[in-house]
Amino acid sequence: MLKTIGAAFSAALIAGAATLASVSGAQAAGTISGAGATFPAPVYAKWAEMYKAQTGTSLNYQAIGSGGGIKQITASTVDFGASDKPLKPDDLAAGGLTMFPTVIGGVVPVMNLPGIKPGQIKMTGANLADIYRGAIKKWNDPILVKANPGVNLPNLPITVVHRSDGSGTTFLFTTYLSMKAQHWASEVGGNDSVQWPVGLGGKGNDGVAAFVKQTPGAIGYVEYAYAKQNAMTYALMQNKAGKFVSPDAANFAAAAAGAKWSAAPGFYLLLLDQPAPDAWPITGATFILVHAKQADPAKGREVLNFFDWAYKNGDGAANQLDYVPLPGPVKDLIRKSWTKVVGPDGKPVYR
Repeated sequence: MLKTIGAAFSAALIAGAATLASVSGAQAAGTISGAGATFPAPVYAKWAEMYKAQTGTSLNYQAIGSGGGIKQITASTVDFGASDKPLKPDDLAAGGLTMFPTVIGGVVPVMNLPGIKPGQIKMTGANLADIYRGAIKKWNDPILVKANPGVNLPNLPITVVHRSDGSGTTFLFTTYLSMKAQHWASEVGGNDSVQWPVGLGGKGNDGVAAFVKQTPGAIGYVEYAYAKQNAMTYALMQNKAGKFVSPDAANFAAAAAGAKWSAAPGFYLLLLDQPAPDAWPITGATFILVHAKQADPAKGREVLNFFDWAYKNGDGAANQLDYVPLPGPVKDLIRKSWTKVVGPDGKPVYR
């Protein structure tokens, strides 16, 4: 089990994932290396622990943010990159990459409000956008009071916390805000790195969580595992169906239920603002990036073997951490896509 910790979440978990290998670097025997998204880092750490126990092969995963993961796999300094921002087919082709999803999770607004319990505050996408662009400055603003009858909102200034690094979590969050608020769409937009109108930056999901925990009145956004492990106060979000829903695996699964992966070129698919009655509105898959042509076929095979093992054996760990495993037919589609990953001789490395 992962430790329940506060502001030092990264040191105990994410850095732990990065040091699971007793030797470092992609060239060491029995080691595969990856870097990127902090969103799935808790489940990748658990899978790595289980995989090493069964196979002896270590995973050295550096949770540096999706932007960093894309840069490192493009530069071939790791065996795989990880990103919560999916790359479009043209971008994959330009980089000589192929992509596949691993698990599904949710991005959650979290806050530090004395006397307010998790799930006690209701939030709309438009109100969240107004907070993040600095239009709503205090927790007892009449707009928030009207949306939360009976809740004693404190007379505290709102401290906005966002990611400081290139982040797929930011991509999901800001793309959702762009879908719900025209002001946000025209002034800021949705991307893995944006020009924030206001606020303070924290590195990684863990950095945002730590900033929020130590700052009364703060609001941030993190992947749900970080909110849960840190026992953070979260908001209920109004979804497309008009219902205020809580962040949990069942509601992430509701958002993913209508996903048509077979019709998604290169597995490019967004799960934001889905119409299902219980869908969590800021839901997303997280993705792995590998080179379509592998210079070292054995290393490429070991990377795909790890994720094949995770698809077969890792669903329980994913569920425990409130991620949603992929359906069996989607995993089969992904395995078929791996025939495109070839060695110097043109033969598939996965078989």
